[in-house]
Amino acid sequence: MLSARGLTKSFDDQTVLRGIDLDIAPGTITCAIGPSGAGKTTLLRALGLLDYPDGGSISLDGMGYDFPREPALPFMPSPWPTLTCVFQSLFLWPHLTLRENIMLPARNCNPQAEKDIEGLIALFEMAGFIDHYPNQASIGQRQRAALARALILNPSYILLDEITSALDVEQTARILTKLGHLKERNIGIFLITHQIGFARRMADQVVFMDGGVITEKGDPDILFHPKTARLQQFLSTVEMVY
Repeated sequence: MLSARGLTKSFDDQTVLRGIDLDIAPGTITCAIGPSGAGKTTLLRALGLLDYPDGGSISLDGMGYDFPREPALPFMPSPWPTLTCVFQSLFLWPHLTLRENIMLPARNCNPQAEKDIEGLIALFEMAGFIDHYPNQASIGQRQRAALARALILNPSYILLDEITSALDVEQTARILTKLGHLKERNIGIFLITHQIGFARRMADQVVFMDGGVITEKGDPDILFHPKTARLQQFLSTVEMVY
């Protein structure tokens, strides 16, 4: 279980997270939705320990992280590769092929990487472009490679930040369908998304954030029958846009 309790985070005089509690279980999909500036990406980066929270605690399969950190405490162990992240910008090395990008982080932590990559190539239908360089691949192809690069580490949890935002409808459907396969592999998924239809169909848990707090969370039924006026307003706005 990936759990957060009482997470807080501020940048200068702006408070971005205000006491966040959240549980992400293996083999489940948690979709985080909300307006821009709600704190979703800050929460993802805090869960991934990319930006330490100012306060609160995180537990990752029994390993505890408490904040704020005392300077005298020993170095905090990394959650990687048990937990990995994929961002919109992908961070692929331009001078390496997609295959080489996928293999690079696996060399020191997955002795079966040469075997596992073949399964990932099949899963993400990458055979036709796996040996292309990033500038020779479409954004959807690069997105699949970034997901494969995270998965070759055999993570238990994967955090995804708006990974379909630059994709067309067909590419988006392809990527989101693959997330169902990851769930079947017992991977816990935290996904920031504006794809309300996907959240309604596939999420086990939906988290609505606004103003640095989780104002409503539950199963996908909250997207059909929101309990708060703020979520109801947000959904009506999103449905008008899409």
